[in-house]
Amino acid sequence: MLIQALLVDDSRSALEYMKRQIEAAGDVGAITFTDPLEALAAARHTDIALALVDYEMPHLDGISLIRELRALPHFSDIPIVMITSIESDDVRLRALDAGATDFLSKQQKTLETQVRLRNLVKLGLAIRKLNDRAAHLAWEVAEATRQLQEREEEIILRLALSVEYRDNDTGDHTLRVAKYSQLIAGQLGLPPRLCRDIYLAAPLHDVGKVATPDHILLKPGGLTPEEIAVMRTHTTVGGTILAGSRCELIQLAADIAIAHHERWDGAGYPRRLKGEDIPIAARIVAVADVFDALTTKRPYKEAFPLPTARQQLEEGRGRHFDPACVDAFFARWPDVVAIATGQSLPIAADAPALQPSLTVTAPNEVVALPS
Repeated sequence: MLIQALLVDDSRSALEYMKRQIEAAGDVGAITFTDPLEALAAARHTDIALALVDYEMPHLDGISLIRELRALPHFSDIPIVMITSIESDDVRLRALDAGATDFLSKQQKTLETQVRLRNLVKLGLAIRKLNDRAAHLAWEVAEATRQLQEREEEIILRLALSVEYRDNDTGDHTLRVAKYSQLIAGQLGLPPRLCRDIYLAAPLHDVGKVATPDHILLKPGGLTPEEIAVMRTHTTVGGTILAGSRCELIQLAADIAIAHHERWDGAGYPRRLKGEDIPIAARIVAVADVFDALTTKRPYKEAFPLPTARQQLEEGRGRHFDPACVDAFFARWPDVVAIATGQSLPIAADAPALQPSLTVTAPNEVVALPS
């Protein structure tokens, strides 16, 4: 391993001596400066493992230079040695306070000096190896975390798609709801990680439909009150399926699954939660889910024009839906239109590549919009 040492001294002869001694071990290449300001400028973009700095120099003394070097992130833990002919305790204390690792006498060119220089080289090498190992371990952890996240995302998306296919859907509903939900979350100013998680968890909002009998789920006509009651159990079933996970993303999906049919005014189901008692992710998905149901063709209805669907959300604002979520949705209207019409719309960089009395959202599912 070849490392670089920074040598700063206004005496060229002193620089040459230190350079010879430092490079004698064969593991170090020294770069030298007689001007401390030039040395500082070079240090900002140079990978350095060891620095030797004279105390008395023009423009910037050694203590000030050490302090400036220590302020650079890549100089935070490397050995920095001050070379001085002054034996003052005050100077040494100020140098230590500035970040000096050790001292060398400028007057003595002895065997001890040579040995100490070689030891400093070994220390610089050891710190470099330790930092390289730490960086490699950090990369391995980040890579393992990334792979786990990708697998987590894939499992969630495939589970969500399986529910949509059973519901006679191509899976587009799932992806649109995810994108609408991400738009709302971002416009609300939620943290980027939460926006990403809502994007991933939203597709599981109807996972409880796996337990809904086919004769109800796939019925082409209207449902009886008894069938509506069965259909509505998909919220509690979904919550049960996803409950108890140690994965934060699954926990978020559980909140969405059980509460995305709650209403802002407390008239929803299954727990009749009201206002901010409804989890924010469920409030977001409620807007996204209903809007997509309104604007897409289903076996029992034609797709509503986008302006009509927007009017429905406006009429449900403050009763069916969280007003802030509706306002956030409308604030991103050009993006909403792009998603609804199948246009290309970039998603976040960290996201995976995933009439007044109208009452329907998904096939045969009744959700009372405000009249």
